[in-house]
Amino acid sequence: MKTLPKNAVKEVLIVGGGTAGWLTACFLAKQLGAGADADSVRITLVESRDIGIIGVGEGTFPSIRGTLATIGIDEARFIRECNGTFKQGIRFNHWVREPGAKGADHYFHPFSLPSQRPGGPELLPYWLQGAAGDGVAFAAAATMQKRVADASRAPKRPGDADFTGPLNYAYHFDAGKFAALLCTHAQSLGVRHVQATVERVALDDDGAIGAVHTKEAGVLTADLYIDCTGFRAALIGEALGTSFRNINDVLFVDRALAMQVPYERPDAPIASYTIATAHEAGWTWDIGLHQRRGIGYVYSSRHTDDTRAEEILRGYIGKPAEDLNPRQLKLNVGYREQHWVKNCVAVGLSGGFLEPLESSGIGLIETAAYLVSYLFPHDGDFAPVAKVYNEMMKARYERIVDFVKLHYCLTQRRDNAFWIDNADAASIPDSLQDKLAMWRKRAPHRMDFVVDYEMYPPSSWQYVLYGMEYPTALYANARTLPRMEEARQEFAMIAQVSQRALADLPDHRAMVEHLLRRH
Repeated sequence: MKTLPKNAVKEVLIVGGGTAGWLTACFLAKQLGAGADADSVRITLVESRDIGIIGVGEGTFPSIRGTLATIGIDEARFIRECNGTFKQGIRFNHWVREPGAKGADHYFHPFSLPSQRPGGPELLPYWLQGAAGDGVAFAAAATMQKRVADASRAPKRPGDADFTGPLNYAYHFDAGKFAALLCTHAQSLGVRHVQATVERVALDDDGAIGAVHTKEAGVLTADLYIDCTGFRAALIGEALGTSFRNINDVLFVDRALAMQVPYERPDAPIASYTIATAHEAGWTWDIGLHQRRGIGYVYSSRHTDDTRAEEILRGYIGKPAEDLNPRQLKLNVGYREQHWVKNCVAVGLSGGFLEPLESSGIGLIETAAYLVSYLFPHDGDFAPVAKVYNEMMKARYERIVDFVKLHYCLTQRRDNAFWIDNADAASIPDSLQDKLAMWRKRAPHRMDFVVDYEMYPPSSWQYVLYGMEYPTALYANARTLPRMEEARQEFAMIAQVSQRALADLPDHRAMVEHLLRRH
């Protein structure tokens, strides 16, 4: 029989609920057992009844499917209990140039990888040389997903197994309902739920977290504390004083206005992608759920004021917004360079926030929860685990900053200060400038990326880079690109298969409602 070390971690206290708290609780419970036997870890989550869920964006990245499967929530249940729908990517309206300007008015970031048959040529270099034809966007040439999503088709069919389908996908969902589902599921896995308001966090003699004092439940103690208190960062920030790196010199948006907008009719088509529309000082998100749309305006307070921001949002929504009042959110954009300090680890907004443009928020929660559960310091030796965790989380934030900035800094818009400032080289990190310098002469390649540090695959960078019409002057001749005719045939085949997919894949709303009926 194994002997537990003297300083074994047996008690975990997660402070704060929402997606960050409850998703971490589910990961830990599945990995560690949550008190099922003498050798398992006791996991408690304490949250206040009075603190709401921010839930900006309500969108995810395809990694969420693996997360749901890992923690044991089936797809139909998720769709049914979270007002969920499918997300196949993001459509970016007016990011390249202002409305009315000559040229394409949008581009698409699909989740499916560029098509490549076994042994076939990599398509991007050939697309750059015109093998797909004039005026065909890379996302439309290299995958059938744009055509499918534009036609409001689902990425999967009723007979496909959970979390699988012909096309890669994520979800849109109601953030509050998702947190409620995770809460119920975590408790079924053995997590203890305490509803109490945290009034004070006490440190021990070593400067670590010693106890959490609550109004209703008294003093709570643990071996490991997980801070899921949102922007407040009650443990990692207020108690431990860990510094926060503000990046508003790179990413300017720091405010959001959000509305829940009903459909005009119950059978209205549901967009199966997020619609991100650029405006004078930011952008609107438009997300189709089963019973409503979630619409919001993310903007820079340095480039507009709240009154004008509300005018922009109402103008975008139109008449359905007349009887609605927006919810305003102040966004603390940046991250902590140390997410794990002594016996405290930050997950979610307490560790950082990088705006909802590419659904990085929930993706970062997934990464953090996964790392905490798989790096778990059973023997109580926090230092080596904290070092790895901090290195990986900092590197991931840095790369996401570059990826999000890529959407802004390549704009051709010069119609207002927000876009002019975003294109200013002074606002572009050196790491991104180095990438762009390389990509002026060659296309992005998987060797440019460190897989364990990346949230977004190389294809995502490619879709955005060339959606923003970046001019790569590819050196090419018959020796460097010897398979031009094969590539042309591949592009033609993708276009043909796309037409068959439109007939094979169901209507998006119909697929969602099929899952709602499944028990």
